[in-house]
This record gives sequence, structure tokens and C-alpha cells, in this order.
Amino acid sequence: MDDLATYAENTWCPGCGNFGLLNAFKKAVRNLESQGVERSDIVITAGIGCHAKIFDYLNLSGFYSLHGRSMATAQGMKLANPNLKVVVFAGDGDAYGEGLAHMVFAAKRNSDITVIVHNNGVYGLTTGQFTPTSARGFKGPSTPDGSAEEPFNPLGLMLSAGATFVARGYPVKLDHLSDLMARAIMHEGFSLVDVLQPCVSFNNTYSLYNERVTELEVVPDSFEDAIGAARRTDRLLVGVLRDVEKEPFHKGLMGDFVPAKQRATDSRRSRAIATLLR
Repeated sequence: MDDLATYAENTWCPGCGNFGLLNAFKKAVRNLESQGVERSDIVITAGIGCHAKIFDYLNLSGFYSLHGRSMATAQGMKLANPNLKVVVFAGDGDAYGEGLAHMVFAAKRNSDITVIVHNNGVYGLTTGQFTPTSARGFKGPSTPDGSAEEPFNPLGLMLSAGATFVARGYPVKLDHLSDLMARAIMHEGFSLVDVLQPCVSFNNTYSLYNERVTELEVVPDSFEDAIGAARRTDRLLVGVLRDVEKEPFHKGLMGDFVPAKQRATDSRRSRAIATLLR
């Protein structure tokens, strides 16, 4: 019996890369449990899109967020209870489009959250519009003659923003992706796992990725080497590109204070409010 599954009917398209991503994450959760992480301490949030359906398919606690706002939601959850392992699921349009500012600043301040981006280069739920990571020339409802824009490189962007853990995975390499997820969640600080997730209906990239995806053998030694690995186009390197230690935001802001467990009593809060209203 799959105790991480829910009653919700799965409505992803047959062959969608999200199935591999879901199974990789379930395996990562069980891996973390074997390391002593309580399942009740793993909480999730998601934006809006095909990616966000994963929230309905996982029997984990969490809070459904808005399009582009899942990083803000996750940071609030982490500040309220720093003992939690907070995981964000986001789409490429969701994270690198409307939610980009939230993501950049979460990386800048080294918020201790893990962001897993379902990067399929298309708005699949709304039938195929181009996104910030769509290839130049991509044809869809919003770009019938082909997109005139160059895609930006999310890995390079997040490295430049100060992300302390940056990785890329591919659902076909399920065990490898699962390991990346577990490592990201255990990392103390901001973690990004960008997942090359083919959309069979509107942007089927399986053949391209099967040809170009190559596993990194080691973590690049320097920031410059990580940027170089992120920018390669002849090979799509999967693995950990950056893994460095830095004080997470909540510790610098609050020390060892845990608001969810050390909050004031109702009577104390009432007295404080009464004092402010005098």
C-alpha cells in the first residue's frame, strides 16, 4: 500500500514527466524517514498549474498557495516553525515568471526552503503558451509564429542570486532525481532543484533530453565552474552544481526562537493589544 498516496484521481496526461517527478519525491520522503526525519515535519506548498496537482496526490501536510506566490508562502511557514522541512513545488512559468521576484529574494536571503521546479518550458494547464524557459521559436497559442524571445537560464540566475544549493534533475533518471531531492531538503539554506520535465501534450522534449542529459560526476569546485556547467547547451548536465554552507535566514533573523512553539498566550496577546489601543 502506498501510504503517501491520496484519494485524488490523477489527471496528468499519460506519459507526463510529472509522474516520474512524483515517484522520485515519494522515494525521497522515505529516504529522509530512514535518516530520522519525521514525516510530520515535511510540509509542502505549490502554485497554480499542472505541477500543483502534486499537492493533491501527496499525503503530506501543507498549504496550497497562489500562482507565483508559493515561495512567499513557504518562507512564512519556515519562519513560523523553523523545525519544519518546507518544500515548494512550482512550474517554470509559476516560478520563473510571476513568482521570480519571490524566488530571487528567497535565494538572496538564504531562506531555508527547497524549491522543486517542474520545468517543461510551457504553460501546460492553459494549453501551451510559452514561458520564460521556452526555446526561441516555440509555437503555441500566444506565439503562433514562434517566440521571438531567448529563454533565460534559471540555474545561472539562481546561482547569481546567491542560492547555496542548486541542482538539476530529469525524471527518467528517477533514482538520481530522488537523491537530489533528498539532498536539497537536508541542505540548510535555500535549495533549488530544477527538473527537466517533458510535457507530452505541448512540449515533448523526451528525445532531446534523452540525447543531451548527462550526469555530473562531481560538484563544480567554484562559483565560476558552476556557472559554466549551467550554461552548457551541448550537454544538459544533471546533478548538484552548487552546495555551500551559509547561515540560513531564520537563524540570522530569530536565532533559536520558534514562534509556533514559543508564542505568547492568548491573555498576554490581549494585554499587548489593549496597551497598543490606549
